[in-house]
Amino acid sequence: MNQAFIEHVDSLSEQKVELCYHCHKCTAGCPVADEMEYGPDYLLQLIQFGEMESVLTSGDIWLCASCETCGTRCPNEINIAEVMDALRIMSVRGGYKNPETASPIFHSLFLSMVNLFGRLHEISLLMLLKFKTMNLLADMDSGMLMFIKGKVPIIPHRVKGIKEVQRIIKETEERRR
Repeated sequence: MNQAFIEHVDSLSEQKVELCYHCHKCTAGCPVADEMEYGPDYLLQLIQFGEMESVLTSGDIWLCASCETCGTRCPNEINIAEVMDALRIMSVRGGYKNPETASPIFHSLFLSMVNLFGRLHEISLLMLLKFKTMNLLADMDSGMLMFIKGKVPIIPHRVKGIKEVQRIIKETEERRR
């Protein structure tokens, strides 16, 4: 068992994954569990077993929607969304190859957009994602339909409290180092 890995996950996520006794309530409520290889419960078990490679290369950590349904349902109050976020950080920092190749790129671009504008600007995110993944034509029909219907603004709008949003992001990044 890789105790250092477990301690690192606990420290970075500020959660105690070893408290999980696998009641499966998290997975039962997870809206994306059907798309996951393991699901939240089994992923926590892999962490408890110290299976660092399996966890950090799992597409599950990138499929997590961070909706916090799992944490709300957890009888031990483990915020699994925080654990998933910590695992994404560890995966990127460790240079792990991930089967969800576009997800880490999306994650990074999303956070950059929020840091820049204080909110998401969908067109900028989508264009950057398309160029970074070289998946230029996929979803073009639905994207054009959303654009025509005026569902996505062309010009990005910054929130009034942009400095506060940037401060929060900076403090969170520093805390997670």
